[in-house]
Amino acid sequence: MRTVIFDLDGTLADTSGDLLAAANACFRQMGLGDLLHPPADSGIALRGGRAMLTAGLQRAGQFEEALVDRYYPVLLEHYREAIDLHTVLYPGAMAAVEQLKTDGFRVGICTNKPEALAEQLMQSLGVRDAFHSLVGADTLPVRKPDPEPLREAARRAGGDPERTILIGDTATDRNTSAAAGVASVLVTFGPGAEDVYGLDPEALLARFEDLPALAAQLLPL
Repeated sequence: MRTVIFDLDGTLADTSGDLLAAANACFRQMGLGDLLHPPADSGIALRGGRAMLTAGLQRAGQFEEALVDRYYPVLLEHYREAIDLHTVLYPGAMAAVEQLKTDGFRVGICTNKPEALAEQLMQSLGVRDAFHSLVGADTLPVRKPDPEPLREAARRAGGDPERTILIGDTATDRNTSAAAGVASVLVTFGPGAEDVYGLDPEALLARFEDLPALAAQLLPL
């Protein structure tokens, strides 16, 4: 069965505000104050917790790998405790998901956010039940850009990994699709929009309203 798998951060939802808040909570514990600021640093946020800690510490001239390792679990705990204060789904995302299902597609999520946090966020946003599967960074021994999490998300959704497309927003998503031998669709409305044009995906997506027709074009019956 044809399957559409979505990345989460920067694709389905703008999670950058809550991610940056969690990182800044760590920096305040270090006595450094807030080092990352939306919207300028939103792109850093969507590269993950370690990327945020690294960027902030480098900005303060305090970077040490051991410090990143020490505070990464602290960051995750701050994020868990305030995971949806600023996060919003992108306009049209859930309408597109429902239309895809009406059109006969299976839908799922493949994210490099830890699975428990991804589950918590989707439940909190009230949309977890709309997706047939969710595979996180720690669901399998490997994570994107390894192709296996994408394939597993398709399988768990009841779909065919060979008849799947990945909707994402970064080079990681593009490389995951390439490694899996399936089409890549990159959104142009997230914080990483400036970077996606040079990644040569099979398609770019400017608004979710266009996704059902695009999916049918890329995965014809």
